[in-house]
Amino acid sequence: MPAVRAYVALGSNLGDRAAHLALARARLAALPGTRLVGASAVEETKPLGGLPQPQYLNQMVALETELAPRELLAACREIEAEAGRVRRERWASRTLDLDLVLYDEVTLAEPDLILPHPGLSARDFWGRELAELRQAIGHRP
Repeated sequence: MPAVRAYVALGSNLGDRAAHLALARARLAALPGTRLVGASAVEETKPLGGLPQPQYLNQMVALETELAPRELLAACREIEAEAGRVRRERWASRTLDLDLVLYDEVTLAEPDLILPHPGLSARDFWGRELAELRQAIGHRP
């Protein structure tokens, strides 16, 4: 499979937030057939979903990958688990959250994978991070 451009959003609001993001960047870059081609600046944001919790550190990375969307999503979930992520309540605090935001021009609507990610238009910080990445590395679908 030829390499495609994928964008993954990173977020953390528990523990050493910066270290969790660094772990995610390193693990994503080390995935088979994958190269990290850019990373946005890290920014602190308010939590979504209305639950009382600490602020998040967020960042987006651009990857060139030969992994299929489901393979990349599975790898993201493994990296989250490595960082101590436990999936409980939606919108709850987490050590690490990795969201597959875009995968080239692929559109997909399955129960556990929607592309582009439905939160893209609602999360201003994702828009800023994506624009920053595209400006830095050049826009490619």
